[in-house]
Amino acid sequence: MSDAPVTVAHYLIERLKQAGLRHAFGVPGDYVLTFMDRLIAQGIDLVGTCNELNAGYAADAYARINGIGCVCVTWGVGGFSAMNAVAGAYAEQVPLVLLVGGPRTTQRRSSMLLHHAVGDSGTMQQAFSHITAASVLLDDPAEAPQRIDRALARCLIEKRPIMIEIPADMVDQPCQALKPFSVPARPPSDPDALAEALDEATALLSNASRAVILGGVELHRYGLMSEFLRLVEASGLPVATTLLGKAVISEHHPQAIGVYEGGMSRREIRDIVENADVLLCLGAWISDMNFGIYTARLADRHMVLANSGRLKIQYHVYEQVWIGDVLTGLADRMPKGGLAHPPFKSVSQVLDTGFISEPGRKLTLSRVMKRINAFLEQDTTVIAETGDSIFAAADLVMHHDVAFIGQAFYLSIGYALPATLGAALAAPSRRTLALIGDGAFQMTVQELSSLCRRKANAIIVLMNNDGYTTERIIHEGPYNDIQPWAYHQLPEVFGGGWGRRVMTEEELDHALAEARASNQGPALIEIILDRFDTSEALKRLGAELSPDRKRAS
Repeated sequence: MSDAPVTVAHYLIERLKQAGLRHAFGVPGDYVLTFMDRLIAQGIDLVGTCNELNAGYAADAYARINGIGCVCVTWGVGGFSAMNAVAGAYAEQVPLVLLVGGPRTTQRRSSMLLHHAVGDSGTMQQAFSHITAASVLLDDPAEAPQRIDRALARCLIEKRPIMIEIPADMVDQPCQALKPFSVPARPPSDPDALAEALDEATALLSNASRAVILGGVELHRYGLMSEFLRLVEASGLPVATTLLGKAVISEHHPQAIGVYEGGMSRREIRDIVENADVLLCLGAWISDMNFGIYTARLADRHMVLANSGRLKIQYHVYEQVWIGDVLTGLADRMPKGGLAHPPFKSVSQVLDTGFISEPGRKLTLSRVMKRINAFLEQDTTVIAETGDSIFAAADLVMHHDVAFIGQAFYLSIGYALPATLGAALAAPSRRTLALIGDGAFQMTVQELSSLCRRKANAIIVLMNNDGYTTERIIHEGPYNDIQPWAYHQLPEVFGGGWGRRVMTEEELDHALAEARASNQGPALIEIILDRFDTSEALKRLGAELSPDRKRAS
């Protein structure tokens, strides 16, 4: 470290680098320009995006892989434009840092109205306080280091976004030197509560004959996959995951049976999970999307539900019990030979990942997904867009953790294309494959130009079914129509990569082979589908929710 005095900006940026940050995503604006200069000078790769919302989506996906992500924007218009992405990160427990360059402290005290302002100078910070773990203003150089450290610790511990606003005249103000930084240890479980809970859970599992494990997203967020795998293998139980938690275990593992999502699930998964006499839910959220829009048939009396701060066994709730301790404690108590369980086949056995194309056969979504399944390799990361793309992707057989990213809870349409940029930069050694519908693609299409600019070797599989098909299935109306585009020509418009339009299985084979061989910018494959061609999962949900079925039941 040089002998130059430490500044507020230097302190903040070094802390972010210590937390693992290598890239930041953002859009310039007058209040933040000096701070952006400091980011670049200190070795952060500042990735310019086409708007702030897209920067937030990109940083969200980056954080899911890297462990922390960052958005850097200007005050007011920039921060508010990124707000939906920050809300999504808050909802899905993603450690995201929003850096906002603000007006000078002297300007804040003036009676003159400031451009980009809404209400008084604190309005934006107050608004973000509802969707962040911490929202701080660095308006005092003496206090700035403590505020930075406390906020960053909360981001990393709670796995939720924070907002840090730095006024333009504070960027180069001297502050105290950096001291060693480490994330404070999570408070340990209450030992008496943990012991009693483990006794109760172990007794239930020992007496069960059809026990099943359901894994969720918190296993990934809190870095518990290795502990989870140890419990899985010690128990011998079949393992399903929620859609948000897909790939917390490799789906090529012999105990992995696939994604459970209520009435959207394949029948064999649903039968195993819903007929369990003990369902060990680990890190899974009880949400409408995870459980198939209220179609799940799970009884509380059969559930052991462990989340980040509490454990619920049947109708008993244990507070101050950490999920990591539950995983370790249960794994240590597993009997030799494992537990009794229902018969099952692994998802890799049920879903054949081989595929033989039929030349001239018109493409259908079901056949496209089978072809994609055969195309996936160990180095592939799949980004699935909100809508039928994410439902269809439930049956892809993923190889490794963080191999699958999708907003399966917050469900913000338009997330996937900017997320592809973030994922490609977070893990450049992996090939990113995005599954996106045409309606969602039109929402954030500008970020295709950023993928071209970065020469990201992403593969974009664009499902062109002429509008918002998921919404059409729910309720048809003219609002589901969109302007048809020549999507495959957009890489040429944006000046990088290439595009192909395909209508048959043979044409898709050729396009995927070309995409695999190319590495100079994004490959966009536009797949022409019928307007009402939907995934098998959406068809199953439709049958489950149909009036005829309700009358019969």
